Amino acid sequence: MPRELIFASLPLLFALHEFTQGFVWLGIYGLIEPSALKIAESVYIFYAHGLLPFIIPLAIWLIEPKGRRRDLIALLMIIGALLSVYSLWGLSDEHTTVSLKNGFLYYVNPMTDYVWVGMLYILTTGGSLILSRNITIQLFGWLNILGINLVYWLQPDALTSLWCLYAALVSMVLYLYFVKRRIAFLELLKRNEDQWGSQFENELERLLKSHPRFKSK
Repeated sequence: MPRELIFASLPLLFALHEFTQGFVWLGIYGLIEPSALKIAESVYIFYAHGLLPFIIPLAIWLIEPKGRRRDLIALLMIIGALLSVYSLWGLSDEHTTVSLKNGFLYYVNPMTDYVWVGMLYILTTGGSLILSRNITIQLFGWLNILGINLVYWLQPDALTSLWCLYAALVSMVLYLYFVKRRIAFLELLKRNEDQWGSQFENELERLLKSHPRFKSK
């Protein structure tokens, strides 16, 4: 369904995001030009900090059935949009620095390095996933909440780098959502096929009784 397009794209977007971070690593070790490193780190941080707070609640809102949960997700989507506007402005206004610390990439931007930004980030991304009616999406949300707390406890300086990698890996559970959707779709087709088959047989029998001369020999 078209409304599922953004949600279905999330694992691919996470994968491309981590692919971008590969160029950041190359730049840190001096294997690519500084200008290329700047582009890679900008793309990485703009997606991680600037777009995800809006993209994730939007993706869930589009596929969520009408009801109170969808209304709450819409509220988180609005908050996420405002947070994205602020973060994108901050990331554009202030340069993001990236460095290697304890073997991990450490991204810092003075405009987004606030506790309130982090709290709203978790609320909009994790909260919208947990509010979904679908158990697989809820699982994805709880795994991300668990992961972000675990990473913050183990390596707080590398939170952006490690959590995005973790989110990319656990996004594979979303495959279960589409397996379930495909099974439901095929079951619906089968039920309709059985119903249509019965209707066709009844209609054929009625016509042959009314017009027996047209019966195939």
